[in-house]
Amino acid sequence: MAGGGQEAASAVGNRKVVLKSYVTGYPVVEDMEVVADSVELRVPAGVTGVLVKNLYLSCDPWMRGRMSKPQEGAAVSVPPFAIGEALVNYGVCKVVESTHPGFKAGELVWGMSGWEEYTLLTQPEPLLFKITHPELPLSHYSGVLGMTGLTAYSGFVEVGRPKKGDAVFVSAASGAVGQIVGQLAKISGCYVVGSAGSDEKVALLKTKFGYDDAFNYKSEASLAAALKRRFPDGIDLFYDNVGGATLDAALLQMRHGGRVVVCGMISQYNLEEPEGVRNLRVIIPMAVRLEGVNVMDYFHTYARFEEEMAGYIKEGKVKVVEDVVEGIDKAPQALIGLFSGKNVGKQLVVVATD
Repeated sequence: MAGGGQEAASAVGNRKVVLKSYVTGYPVVEDMEVVADSVELRVPAGVTGVLVKNLYLSCDPWMRGRMSKPQEGAAVSVPPFAIGEALVNYGVCKVVESTHPGFKAGELVWGMSGWEEYTLLTQPEPLLFKITHPELPLSHYSGVLGMTGLTAYSGFVEVGRPKKGDAVFVSAASGAVGQIVGQLAKISGCYVVGSAGSDEKVALLKTKFGYDDAFNYKSEASLAAALKRRFPDGIDLFYDNVGGATLDAALLQMRHGGRVVVCGMISQYNLEEPEGVRNLRVIIPMAVRLEGVNVMDYFHTYARFEEEMAGYIKEGKVKVVEDVVEGIDKAPQALIGLFSGKNVGKQLVVVATD
């Protein structure tokens, strides 16, 4: 009887965001649901794992792919979300209890977790990292010091291989990844231009993030002409977060030996019939290299990246803009907003503050 009472006393509420049904086309808030659940504040007996309290949740476009049933025969790196279970993405957490030798109660961590208030992680490695710079805002570990920042850094530095003086173009430049890429380009001594979807975001690129130039792609009659004006001698490195028409236009402006880093294709994620790319033929005579970036291939470099990026932030070389909403109930709306460009900077959700 005493044991049962102790178990009941340790149970707490655990609201979670679940997928109600698989999505076709553009997702809507009604595709998800916030449901009430409960959780024991302990790791079950006989289980090696980590129980975490989620503090910040990251909203990222890649989650859209896991909201659809995979196409038959299509290669997928991760399976779709399970209907009725909590969505999964990167977050910032505090360890409540651990039976894993690598983590202990009270530690601050970031990594793959559930869209819920508490998550039990039974295989925390290699997707859970200790936070070693708690003096910086913890929210940064859902963005610039977490998966988003590592994606930007790995794609730009490791895949893009920038050289001083390179002409760099970044699409979705004010977003979570784009804002970091542009600033890394300036640190590397490059000329950098970004595209964004509003005049407000264009101004942010020029005044906050140090872009040499920027334009609102929605105001341009021709993307190819807009790029030609800003890159009269061509583009050396294109960091693409958009795909579609933007990728097609940029290919026409690539210089011989140029590099295209394919990080995201947000313009295509909600289309039942994705658009084709018509200008791929130019990669042959111009010897252009296209390469995708999967951040999971670079997790082994995280410790080195964290130190370098934390230094840039402390020195004021990298500035951060976050779009923050409060409460797990607002998480579905925040995620949906990514696909219409409502966010300004990194979109994240505050679940708890301690």
